[in-house]
Amino acid sequence: MTLGAVLTAIVTPFAPDGSVDEQAFVDLMGHLYTSGTDGLVVCGTTGEASTLSTEEHLRLVELAVEHRPASATVVASTGSNDTRHACEMTEKATAVGADAILSVTPYYNKPNRRGLVAHYTEVARATDKPVVLYNIPSRVVLDLDNAMLAELAQIERIDYVKQANNANLAPVDGLQIYAGNDDLFGSVLEMGGCGGILVASHVVGPAMRRMVDEPDQRAEIEASLKPVFDALGVTTNPIPIKAALDLVGHPVGGLRLPMVPADSREREVVRAALAGVGVL
Repeated sequence: MTLGAVLTAIVTPFAPDGSVDEQAFVDLMGHLYTSGTDGLVVCGTTGEASTLSTEEHLRLVELAVEHRPASATVVASTGSNDTRHACEMTEKATAVGADAILSVTPYYNKPNRRGLVAHYTEVARATDKPVVLYNIPSRVVLDLDNAMLAELAQIERIDYVKQANNANLAPVDGLQIYAGNDDLFGSVLEMGGCGGILVASHVVGPAMRRMVDEPDQRAEIEASLKPVFDALGVTTNPIPIKAALDLVGHPVGGLRLPMVPADSREREVVRAALAGVGVL
């Protein structure tokens, strides 16, 4: 069993006053589900979880559960560098109906390997749902190397990894693999992984769906999307994807400081890439 092949790490829309725009979130869910998305990752990096209150965070998980199609999955990102807080959020997200938990490597503290095992043991005890490890050393400093991932896979309910370190991409005993970067999606599918936790699927979802459904065309489709993947990395995520959504007619508002909207140059890079694949 997987949680779906195309999981979109959904942005969090904000109203002009900076509050969460719940209706825009529900509307965006509808767009994603009609564009090839199998499920959502809610309140992850792309969802600006670091600047959401606990109440906002859990409300977004609740909305995602309430408004999903029957076959769709909801993965709640509940990671923290405070194990107690990570467990509390995991328990609450499970209670409101999340199908799985995404748990990022504890950041800033730099725990050693024994600390990482202890942390994830407690997180896994806080739910009866599958746990997806999230390896993203570019954000958290620590890298979960493949030997560490295999060790963590021995913990009951730790079943998946979102791999956002391209250099580590390889099968791991005991874990199913999701691409954590859009440019890994094709490679993960080719190696028999689950799919991807994706950002570009907000705007090129049908093409990314085709990468799953039309394996003979996968390399060609991926090559055509490379300019979009590159453009969405022109500055820090989720700045470019929010600009992209605005350009294609799904406005989701601004960002919470210290994140700022795309400037004119960044916006033009995104616009040109979207025009190049025919979505504008």
